[in-house]
Amino acid sequence: MTSAAALRIQIEHSLQHRFPAALSPMARSTLETAATGIAAVDELLQGGLPVGAISEITGPVSSGRTSLALAFIARRTDEDNVCAWVDAGDALDPESAAASGVALSRLLWVRCRDTAPPALRKPWTRLDQALRSTDMLLQAGGFASLVLDLGATTPEQGCRIPLATWFRFRQAADRTRCSLVVLAQASFAQSSAAVVLDCSPLQARSKGGTVLTGFDYQVQRGRQRFNSGSISRRKPPASVWQAATAWESEKRA
Repeated sequence: MTSAAALRIQIEHSLQHRFPAALSPMARSTLETAATGIAAVDELLQGGLPVGAISEITGPVSSGRTSLALAFIARRTDEDNVCAWVDAGDALDPESAAASGVALSRLLWVRCRDTAPPALRKPWTRLDQALRSTDMLLQAGGFASLVLDLGATTPEQGCRIPLATWFRFRQAADRTRCSLVVLAQASFAQSSAAVVLDCSPLQARSKGGTVLTGFDYQVQRGRQRFNSGSISRRKPPASVWQAATAWESEKRA
């Protein structure tokens, strides 16, 4: 036995009664999750999106990222939670949100707009408004979930967001137990994100070959830095889910 090993044993014996966990490794941390309302996605995530952390949903236009976020917000507002949607591109359609099941009376919609003339507008104006609004809402607390929609932000602009900003968002989300969901074309939060989901479109569904009824999407887990502890970790890397059109959703309601 080496002198280092002998010294460790001696220290463990001397501390085991006074401080039993002094030299014991900490168990892997787990996070509370909130279901998205989409069974395939919840199974992929082992329960849902994390509470008190940042989740990123990435993908190109029409990849299903907004539909997934709306399903999550619909589930949260249905549970009488107050949520917020910070819309950097002013692209949210309230009618589609309501058709998806979102309780608009419990949703704060922050619309970012350019007030300067077109010739004087700067590409960072709306993005800066969105980041400042998100910071204020996270620090204020009281929101169960907050969606930061950066879908209209180019990857070049999004990558210029300081890492300190994402770190501050992560700390505030953890303190206020808010699920911060970031919608973007690419991953911007990097190591500050607990979960990254990559979305992509598969095909459109129709009735009779003429009436559009919905879309099929694929979602792939790009990163997951927590363990829910409720389901086995051996899960498929991607899942397929379906979303109805706003017209079909209204008809079903």
